[in-house]
Amino acid sequence: MAKRVYQVWKGRNIFLFNGKLIFGPDAKSLVVTILLIVVPIVVFCTNVARNLINEFPTYNTGCVILAVAILFTIYVLVLLLLTSARDPGIVPRSSHPPEEDIYDSSVSVEVGGRQTPTPQLPRTKEVLVNGVHVKVKYCETCMLYRPPRCSHCSVCDNCVERFDHHCPWVGQCIGLRNYRYFFLFVSSSALLCIFVFAMSAVNIKLLMDDHGTIWKAMKESPASVILMGYCFFFLWFVGGLTCFHIYLIGRNQTTYENFRYGARNGRNVYNQGCLNNFLEVFCTKMKPSRNNFRAYVREQAMMPSMCLPREVNVDDSDGYRRTKVEDNLEIDNDLSKISERRNVEEADNI
Repeated sequence: MAKRVYQVWKGRNIFLFNGKLIFGPDAKSLVVTILLIVVPIVVFCTNVARNLINEFPTYNTGCVILAVAILFTIYVLVLLLLTSARDPGIVPRSSHPPEEDIYDSSVSVEVGGRQTPTPQLPRTKEVLVNGVHVKVKYCETCMLYRPPRCSHCSVCDNCVERFDHHCPWVGQCIGLRNYRYFFLFVSSSALLCIFVFAMSAVNIKLLMDDHGTIWKAMKESPASVILMGYCFFFLWFVGGLTCFHIYLIGRNQTTYENFRYGARNGRNVYNQGCLNNFLEVFCTKMKPSRNNFRAYVREQAMMPSMCLPREVNVDDSDGYRRTKVEDNLEIDNDLSKISERRNVEEADNI
């Protein structure tokens, strides 16, 4: 029975619902993130919001505060799912090395006591980006030259387009296809912290007016005090992260690029101006995934191809030099022919 792509996927991803949802290998941490969001909101709704409903009976202000808290939390959770359960921009692996005319034949290996030149792909090559030559690296794991701004994630074991970083809190790489949702998730979490902190402070203020002192008010509603401390602590994290990514978006730079090349004063060839950089992130159409994880796998020959036959001079055992043409493994993928040719050569050498 034919298998689907997600069933034979070589990365470390976790697939759910027959390949419809894709997570990173650390997807279990997503449960912790959900609890860190949901538990404080449950405490807020059952303690603080309930008291505010009694304190603001006119115009149902307390009910509005409760509804805003619930709906905003659902919005944050949806953004979290859109960030962690989708293809971040994975570049499909190649079944064989690229067919390049730039093989480096200076590398040699010892075969039968003789040094034989071996063709090898260069580690980098140059591509043109916005009129500037940019070096891209060859990924030996995925057997391809990475597109510009692409990097190989060691956690997921995939090459990801516009790789930003691997976020353990969402259990997924952040790349070309989910960076927008990641930023909205982080910034919305910061706003949710501010909202809960402010409403808890309002509740303490109302209780202080009723009981006379702030200590009695805090004793009356310890949940408000705990929520204020909790939100203040996490606001430093998600708020700082939001500010940092606003800075990166304005420069059209990824976290990976900032940490690796931030100290250099070289030109950023991707920077289109602050406004255009923001429009690129939030207003451009989302590119479709390069992978169809639910598609059926086609049967392919497992032997990689060496694209160019090469002539190599080797010393024969009789003392004269002859020319040997290396096997071209792309001849109709007929492995039996290659085996027969090698057997004949071995018989000639005896």
